[in-house]
Amino acid sequence: MRAMNSGAPHAAPAAPPTLGQRFLNGVEWAGNKMPDPAMIFVAALLLTWVLSWALSGVAFTEPDPRTIKRDAAGAIISSQPIAVKNLLTGHDLTEFLKKMVTNFTGFPPLGVVLVALLGVAVAERVGFITAGMKYLLRITPRMLMTPMIVVVGIISHSAGDTGYVLVIPLGGVMFAAAGRHPVAGIAAAFAGVAGGFCASFLPSSLDPLLQGFTQAAAQIIDAKRQVNPLCNWYIMSASCVIITLVAWYLTDRVVEPRLREKLPVDGDSLGGNELGEFSDADRRGFWAGMTAFLLLALLLAAACWPATSPLRAKDGSLTGPGSPLMESLVPLIALFFLVPGIVHGKVSGALRSHRQLIKGVAESLGSMGYYLVMVFCAAQFTYVFRESNLGALLAVEGAAALKALALPGTVTVLAMIGLTAFVNLFIGSASAKWALLAPILVPMLMQLGISPELTQAAYRIGDSSTNIVTPLLPYFPLILTYCQRYCKTTGTGTVLSTMMPYSLWFIPTWSGLLIIWWWLGLPLGLGA
Repeated sequence: MRAMNSGAPHAAPAAPPTLGQRFLNGVEWAGNKMPDPAMIFVAALLLTWVLSWALSGVAFTEPDPRTIKRDAAGAIISSQPIAVKNLLTGHDLTEFLKKMVTNFTGFPPLGVVLVALLGVAVAERVGFITAGMKYLLRITPRMLMTPMIVVVGIISHSAGDTGYVLVIPLGGVMFAAAGRHPVAGIAAAFAGVAGGFCASFLPSSLDPLLQGFTQAAAQIIDAKRQVNPLCNWYIMSASCVIITLVAWYLTDRVVEPRLREKLPVDGDSLGGNELGEFSDADRRGFWAGMTAFLLLALLLAAACWPATSPLRAKDGSLTGPGSPLMESLVPLIALFFLVPGIVHGKVSGALRSHRQLIKGVAESLGSMGYYLVMVFCAAQFTYVFRESNLGALLAVEGAAALKALALPGTVTVLAMIGLTAFVNLFIGSASAKWALLAPILVPMLMQLGISPELTQAAYRIGDSSTNIVTPLLPYFPLILTYCQRYCKTTGTGTVLSTMMPYSLWFIPTWSGLLIIWWWLGLPLGLGA
């Protein structure tokens, strides 16, 4: 016995993997074999060219919905059959080269992300966002700690990926300081930040980002179809309540009890409350920034109030199609981060000169290099896919097949959520997936009477629910590191098994909310 105890302990025989573990191992293996999303767009571009050549000589009988003309009673009086255009001709290849730059610079999501990031980068660099999140977490009663961490994680979406690097580790610190299992705090924050990624009480850059893809896809069928950037705001705001309640119950009743039993906390990792106190300068800066935020909100409300406000559409609407307020949403998001951030930085002393400000913003934008590469590839694919008419062909033929199956609309929507959730296991980028799926799904479902706004809402639910159970998520290694800070034996399987209950509950409850919302005929958002 003495000899056995003097060396390294013998490892217990490994238990055979369960069915769930084998599934996750298969997902990880398959995901690692997939190319980078940028290369997926390149491959899709090449495939589109080949298909445009191969199908250009095929005569299809289905009418092109863009050519249908109807009389006053709604009856079809003329139409033309759908046709695929060969883009491998010398003329079309020359046009592709001519438009390659404008395809990139005019790609809808590009300007949205970069402009919104200008303001967010300032607020993040000077510490305004950090101060706000710490303040919210510190004033929370112990009983409401779990839902507050989830809510703060959801709110952090307005600041891009800030939640991954700030809210999630603070969730562990808060739970540890309160005598609770720190990994449970990390799990609750992770569920809010990633599992509820597409849910939001507040408008964020994700809304116009997805709307750009949705509108472009809808215009394959109807060139005049407009989609409001906040077309999912109502349903996504209600989703925050569902996500928070489900995550609260699972964390306190399922996840934390299991962690206490299976994953002991290292005794030397709980060094006390690491949040610390705000300095007087930080407090002054934060409240000065919040004052600036409220003043901006009042100024915007005053500017919108008059019936003759230039922010209103011609019909007087503030939120309808063509409304200048809606078209200015992205710059306004940037402004509502930029001004409070500068005020906070000046008052707290964190911002000493304009050179420091510009340098910080430049460094934040410098991290967008990969995104620019992906957008360039996606923009070229989108142009070729649209010009080839393959999107319209898939929409028309797919809709015809679905009509022949006569599936209930509810089944169709649920199937789309499941498809998106599965694809999300392999492609983590929300914009990359929607750039691929929107040109196919939106027009196809439009032919079945399902609006682009409803299709986008279903996509958002599927896109969020499985973020937390895929090792291919770019931030997954960071989450694992956070957990190992408190429990050194934490492995990939530990994190996946901890987060699996959230994912398994989010999909049915969130999908159920959307279906009930649809059955009740409630608007999904503004102009939807």
